[in-house]
Amino acid sequence: MIYRTNEYLGYPDRISVPAGEAVSFQLSSKQPSVKVEVLRLRCGDVDANGPGFKYEVMTSPIDGEHACLDQPIRPGSNAVVDHDGALVPTGGHWCFGAYVYPTRIVDNAKAVMGNWCERSARGYALELDEEGHPVLVLGQANGTPARFALDVKLRPRVWAFVSCALDLAQGSASVSLIVPADGVRPAAACSKSFALPQVAAFDSGLPFLIAAHHLNGDRQYTSHFDGKIEAPRVFSCPLEAEALRVFDGRQRTGASDVGLVAFWDFSNGISSTSIRDLSPNGLHGNLRQLPRRGVTGFHWSGSVHDWRMSPQEYAAIHFHGDDIYDCEWQTTCTLDVPAHWRSGVYALRLTRGGDDPDRDCESYVTFFVTPGKTSRRADLVVVASVATYLAYANSALRLYQVHFETLMEHVLWLPQDDVFMQENPEIGQSTYDCHVDGSGRAYSSWLRPILNMRPRGYWFNLINDTHILDWLEEKGIAYDLITDVELDRQGARALAPYRVMMTPTHPEYYSLNMMNAIMAYQNAGGRHISMGGNAFYWRCGFHPAAPAALEVRRGMAGTRTWESEPGEVHLAGTGEPGSLWRHSGFAPQKLVGVGFSAMINDTCGYYLRTAESEDTRVAFIFEGTGRHDKFGDFGFRYNGAVGSEIDRYDLELGTPPHALRIATSEGLGAGALPTPEEFRTVVDGLDGTQNALVRADMVFFETAHGGAVFATGSITYGMSLGHNNYDNNISTITLNVVNRFLDPRPFIMPARA
Repeated sequence: MIYRTNEYLGYPDRISVPAGEAVSFQLSSKQPSVKVEVLRLRCGDVDANGPGFKYEVMTSPIDGEHACLDQPIRPGSNAVVDHDGALVPTGGHWCFGAYVYPTRIVDNAKAVMGNWCERSARGYALELDEEGHPVLVLGQANGTPARFALDVKLRPRVWAFVSCALDLAQGSASVSLIVPADGVRPAAACSKSFALPQVAAFDSGLPFLIAAHHLNGDRQYTSHFDGKIEAPRVFSCPLEAEALRVFDGRQRTGASDVGLVAFWDFSNGISSTSIRDLSPNGLHGNLRQLPRRGVTGFHWSGSVHDWRMSPQEYAAIHFHGDDIYDCEWQTTCTLDVPAHWRSGVYALRLTRGGDDPDRDCESYVTFFVTPGKTSRRADLVVVASVATYLAYANSALRLYQVHFETLMEHVLWLPQDDVFMQENPEIGQSTYDCHVDGSGRAYSSWLRPILNMRPRGYWFNLINDTHILDWLEEKGIAYDLITDVELDRQGARALAPYRVMMTPTHPEYYSLNMMNAIMAYQNAGGRHISMGGNAFYWRCGFHPAAPAALEVRRGMAGTRTWESEPGEVHLAGTGEPGSLWRHSGFAPQKLVGVGFSAMINDTCGYYLRTAESEDTRVAFIFEGTGRHDKFGDFGFRYNGAVGSEIDRYDLELGTPPHALRIATSEGLGAGALPTPEEFRTVVDGLDGTQNALVRADMVFFETAHGGAVFATGSITYGMSLGHNNYDNNISTITLNVVNRFLDPRPFIMPARA
């Protein structure tokens, strides 16, 4: 049966909730009502060859029908400044302007600054038209907008200063463009004067906006600017365009601040979602939909790459017409999670209400329940990879990556979710995708529907991780579940109650707080079972002022689909560098003994034991198996336990010297290719048939205070656990590891460690 999975959409206000606390759900549909059930997921994979879709229906206070609204998504970032009339032209003169760096000039006008309202045709604004001409827009008493355009066009990706001046006493206006010399282009300036309409309507009665126009008076916006804007300013005195431009708010240029109404210095509070006005009027504002800060501005010299070192060189904000942080939907229902509920992966199941339910209509909203204050704790905790789920949230690579079929070696097919995203791009995409202006998407939030973080759907990440939960349930192993959000917020305290932690199939994105939490836990004697591949690879962060948003800066290395602009690798939220953990001196090998080595785009492989597996320190791992077994030459993902993305042992990158490489991969083909940071020049012999670095390693080592680490080094390892009704050698060795790690007897560090 093919389900209509997008007739109902929704998201939670918090991605994880402790038992005993509340979580609200924002739902949307064209249907007037929705039937809600709560499921605790065991396995979310509907693959006919797998364990099957398994769940427990929970009796909850929100079971039943709820009224449902059709709630739109309105993307596009901008700044909003409340002003009580202070930013409405009065008196004799009014001058305003800003530095702009347009990255997309097509389709329609792009607002720079003003209070213009499209519906009422009142107010004033500076904008760029669809060809890039600076335009002054003014309201008239007759309800018809007056537009005055400069003859010269701005070029994309070139800094320029655009401004307007109104002489209300003389009834004239001018529009100006200044392109300062940049070492490549000579300085250029152009200005044009116009007669003002006899009866102007400057006051829309609405807040002042930067990077958008008002669509109406109901907090809806249009004409979003794509590109960077720096240092918008407003004066109520006559100024030539150059005099307006050189004022920098700091008096460095000697420019007068007489008549200053507002000067918004975007270098102030880069980690915030507010903008500061340096004028005595204090006309501060707020940012909507999380535009990108910590980006290079007009004054960037190239001498610094960390905005914290020279904020004035990062005094710009990059706005996008398709930025989305929070859909801002109304709440449909609120669940008070019963205190006795087990932690785990949960989902709302959404179906049609009424007397005629449609069995083909079934959608889900995923959330996570963590242990509450009174919950009885297990000895094992699984740490769900929310940061990674967000990094891939609504990935559209299949739609827009031109070489996708070549990469995956199969014909492209589009499931319903892909079709929906193509038809509804306002839902927002992943950090692997690009904005409409071609810049990479640095933010991903859970305050919007995420189509590929639901059961019955996309088989990567969350769905794969539920195979591990299914195996734990099958083997009767008690476990708790938390998320890496708790690691980020609470640090090692989140892990302290547990003897053993388990990370799932693909914990790729980790913040500094998360990495430090695991390292501190391991150093204190905690045991860590790392069940995945491409783990602890990208450095990221949750934005402190927008806590539902993950921030990623790609840098210029790693397996990536876009690159950060020069000077823009540091996170705006925390100031920390982005890019790979390897390039911050904290390669994954230092944490779990293995790190990302290769991607596999064809068939999977299996493991063979090494000579080091005969060490008595790891005898417990292989009990019940044969010395020459092929471990994992089966599985629900491409028929092997070694696949998708794989990690290897490497002493030079930080694998502890006493670590044992107890098994290594075999059977990889030409579709197994190393990650870009693994080779410095392009030569023959890079693929898995010839390159010794293209491999997955299974590793074990002891840590201080009786702890230990076991790492599988492969994403598809977890999808082999259920093979042959859970009776297989991958299941056997994993159970051996879990049982020994749960045993309180301390592991003993070898003398040579």
